[in-house]
Amino acid sequence: MHIIVNYLSLKSPVMKVFTCSAILILVVILYSCLGQTVHQSTKSTQYTAAELKKRYSSGQANWPKAELDESVKNNFQDIGHLPETPYPADNLYSKEKEKLGKTLFFDPRLSSSKQIACASCHDPDLAWTDNRTLAFGHDRQLGARNAMTIMNSSHIKNPFWDGRTNSLEEQAQMPVQDFKEMNEHIDIAVEKIAAIKGYEKLFSEAFGSKEVSKEKIGKAIATFERTIKSGSTKFDRFIDGNPDAYSDQEVQGLHLYRTKAQCINCHNTGYFSNNKFENDGTALLGSRQEDLGRYLVTLKPEDVGKFRVPTLREISRTGPWMHNGAFTPLMDVLTFYNGGNPEPTKKRSTVHKGIGLVSNKSKLLKPLNLTKAELEALESFLETLSSKINRTQPPALPQ
Repeated sequence: MHIIVNYLSLKSPVMKVFTCSAILILVVILYSCLGQTVHQSTKSTQYTAAELKKRYSSGQANWPKAELDESVKNNFQDIGHLPETPYPADNLYSKEKEKLGKTLFFDPRLSSSKQIACASCHDPDLAWTDNRTLAFGHDRQLGARNAMTIMNSSHIKNPFWDGRTNSLEEQAQMPVQDFKEMNEHIDIAVEKIAAIKGYEKLFSEAFGSKEVSKEKIGKAIATFERTIKSGSTKFDRFIDGNPDAYSDQEVQGLHLYRTKAQCINCHNTGYFSNNKFENDGTALLGSRQEDLGRYLVTLKPEDVGKFRVPTLREISRTGPWMHNGAFTPLMDVLTFYNGGNPEPTKKRSTVHKGIGLVSNKSKLLKPLNLTKAELEALESFLETLSSKINRTQPPALPQ
């Protein structure tokens, strides 16, 4: 400062006024920048771990405000407990229908080879998925996408990664007919099941008639799938009023999830998914791994590269992750999102059936600048969304 004073003493009055004004502007700018830095730092460390535990475990009304993108504020539902299982009016629950559906789910005779069942890709011992990058089916053919878990699938509005069906009842029939999966004509599958005498009683008890149809098969399997849901998780116990259920790192991860990490924009509600389709930058257009996603269903250019936003419940047990099973371990997924889901320019466009298509990544995805400690806290929180493994005994198949 004494240098500035000496400098001013050598100048004319006009120069002094000019120089003092410049210094004043510089001070204001520096103060503003410092204020911003302090504000940002204060914002990210606004609560201690103890305060966060108290707030998050004492009811949603006491939770810190979620930091949401403007585009998701309308009709936003915060994370919480998994809702009750919904059943459609034309396929209400009955234990007889569940029993029939479970039997069909595990029966490989629905496939042309009589070797592949629904449970082949949705193994109860593997969180109802197969923990493979891509599922394999008939003649050991690799499928095009990762096998999603069917846990909590009762809350899915449009099943499959691309949402190609409107219900679980429709979804249950499609793998039977897919040539890469079970490779059977649905009518032939119906005939095979109808020819097994042991199924007559099961269909009669479930539907009041021993007649077999593809619609009944779909309804029975869908009913069984709706019963496969998460048990109580550490997260559920914590928000139920048990602050000691979480470590400091886990509660910091929860807070990051709803604020700086921006996960809450897409992975919200008690299902931990908004049930929408987003482009996360993994379509890899123009490459051998190209997948046009929801576009193949809607043929809308804006749907190129969009895939279902999956539930994060049971996430620690359902890897590898993404529609193509590209990421494992979980930290790799978080690192990818932390960088804003970088999408190579050369893999953003393609020509499909003579039509030029471009991948436009979701505007919700931006660099997050999470530190290593913050990423570890976020991962720690996500691990609390998995429940205890419950063993499922495969049923004896009818003869």
